[in-house]
Amino acid sequence: MDDEPVDPHSASRIPVLGKIHIRKEDISEEFIRASGPGGQNVNKVSTAVQLRFNLAGNDTLPEDVKSRAARIAGSRLTQHGEIVLQADRFRTRERNREDALERLLDLLRRAMEKPKPRKATKPTLGSKKRRLDAKKQRGQIKKMRGRGASYDD
Repeated sequence: MDDEPVDPHSASRIPVLGKIHIRKEDISEEFIRASGPGGQNVNKVSTAVQLRFNLAGNDTLPEDVKSRAARIAGSRLTQHGEIVLQADRFRTRERNREDALERLLDLLRRAMEKPKPRKATKPTLGSKKRRLDAKKQRGQIKKMRGRGASYDD
C-alpha cells in the first residue's frame, strides 16, 4: 500500500520524507494571473498559483526542521510564519500547482538534512611557519618604502 503513488491533492496527509508528513490543511492555494508570455490567454485566465504553507502552525514537523526550513525559506517566509511560493512556469493551473507543491516539499526535505558538525582543527606547524615567514617578508617590503630607510639593514 505504501508503494502506490499518492495524489497530493486528494490525500489529507502529504508525505515529505520517510514517516514525516504535512497536513493538507496547512497549505492554501490562490490562483493569480501569470506574468510573461502566453498570448491572449495570459490576460484572461489565472493560471499562476500562490501556495502558502503555515510553518508556524504546523505540528507534524519537528522544531529543528521548522527552524532550518525558516532559514532556507528566507524572504519567502512571512512575519506570520507562512512560507509563500509562487509558481507560474507552466501554462496550466494543474502543472503550476504540482510545481509549487514539489518546490515546497523540496524545501522541507532540504530542511530535514542535519548539518554536519564542524570539527575544530589546529593549524599545522608548517602552516604557522609559512604564515610567519610571509608576514616577515611583507614587513621587509613595507620597511623599504619608508622615508630614510637604508639598504644595509
